[in-house]
Amino acid sequence: MGSDPQYAKWPLLPLAQHVFTITNPYATRPAQQAAVKSLQDGINEHKMAPLYKYLAHPTEGILNSTGETTSSAAAPQKPVGRKPSAAGMVASKGSTVGATLPWDEEVYQRLKAENDKELEEFRKEEDEAVEKAGDTEIMAARGKRAEFFAKIGDKDKAIAAYEDVFEKTGILGTKIDLVLAIIRMGLFYGDKALVKKHVARAKTLVDSGGDWDRRNRLKAYEGLHLLTVRSYNLAAPLLLDSLSTFTSYELCTYSNLVVYSVLAGSVSLKRVDFKSKVVDAPEIKAILGADGEDKLLALSGAISAGPGAEDAEMQDAKDSVSPNAPTKATTAINLTTLGTGVDQPEAEMAVDFSPLAQLVNSLYNGNYKLFFQALALVEEQFLTQDRYLHEHKGWFIREMRLRAYQQLLQSYRVVGLESMANDFGVTVDFLDRDLAKFIAGGRIPCTIDRVTGKGVIETNRPDDKNKQYQDVVKQGDQLITKLQKYGQAVRLRGSERA
Repeated sequence: MGSDPQYAKWPLLPLAQHVFTITNPYATRPAQQAAVKSLQDGINEHKMAPLYKYLAHPTEGILNSTGETTSSAAAPQKPVGRKPSAAGMVASKGSTVGATLPWDEEVYQRLKAENDKELEEFRKEEDEAVEKAGDTEIMAARGKRAEFFAKIGDKDKAIAAYEDVFEKTGILGTKIDLVLAIIRMGLFYGDKALVKKHVARAKTLVDSGGDWDRRNRLKAYEGLHLLTVRSYNLAAPLLLDSLSTFTSYELCTYSNLVVYSVLAGSVSLKRVDFKSKVVDAPEIKAILGADGEDKLLALSGAISAGPGAEDAEMQDAKDSVSPNAPTKATTAINLTTLGTGVDQPEAEMAVDFSPLAQLVNSLYNGNYKLFFQALALVEEQFLTQDRYLHEHKGWFIREMRLRAYQQLLQSYRVVGLESMANDFGVTVDFLDRDLAKFIAGGRIPCTIDRVTGKGVIETNRPDDKNKQYQDVVKQGDQLITKLQKYGQAVRLRGSERA
């Protein structure tokens, strides 16, 4: 058994989502105003003077896009020092702030004074521990100081303090927790290079003897990082595996994990895996296809795909017989119940998963018109509103359209262009242009003939068995040629000896 997770509270990643929402042109005005209020409340509650200055300062704040109070000398210098982190926190390079986070010098000075006072108390506690206590008390005091910097949003000092504690501790579990805390700082500020470096570092530590809980927590961390760098094929298995053992609520909510898992699996998994791991997964079905008690059970971890969980056939049979017999299903309890409050399900009930459910079911069942409609709703509701998904939304939409085109064309050798356009609910010209891009890029093996009639699509499916046969013949011819040359060389040498 491993020790309980440490350093798992700070920073508050929802605040980074609020910053993104403020700069997101797709967010509604009420959502932006609510994000400003939540951000102000968080800054005041946790006395986050460094973050407040980083965001709202008239000359240095990343949300001060207009620069109305910026002097002419300082204006051109603004983007230089803030470019890396700012690019990871705001919606896009050209984002305009829809709602402002006002700068108040008096508020900043008050927060800064409170920060200095609290930091001085930590220093006194550490000095007393050095003089009177042992190594455990010293490390505890240094850990409090590191968490304090993370709480107030001081990225550089927090990472330096975490590294200092890391160097002086010998407990493997604590080392892993410290690296995970640094990863969250990188995620908060959108520093992908930092996150990549420390994910690799955490994997090395976990492989050297990390406990089961931290190993599973790292799956969610790595999966989310891979999502931000567009490695959906690598993120999907990690995120899907995390569903039944999720405990990293400091990273994201369970609802968000379901969204990330479904989207990553939909775009990257083969059809057989997509069916078993997404369409029929108990955790996903409980969220996407259920309401009321079933959804609450899933959010609290009572519905699991782990050992003891019922399979789909038993669950369907039970539902058809009696809706009041959930006792057997609830015996499959997993660790997602740890670290969560009783209000966790209520906090996530507001999410509407119906577009996601339509996307999954329509893609698998081949209802392509409904699939395109669901894809548009998923883009509007999830891809444009989430800071981890927003950056790659164009790529995701394109790949999902490609997947649907490939799935339909695999079943036919010749398809009418107008018939296929009707199936997808689009115009012939749009389908022609869209398919042409994928054909030119070698993503779809087919040709479009619009010279005669209304146009047809002829697929050129690669015949794997025929290709293997051709490869064997070709390699066999090469081998025979080599053997003939070798035989001639041997005969020549024999005649020379004679």
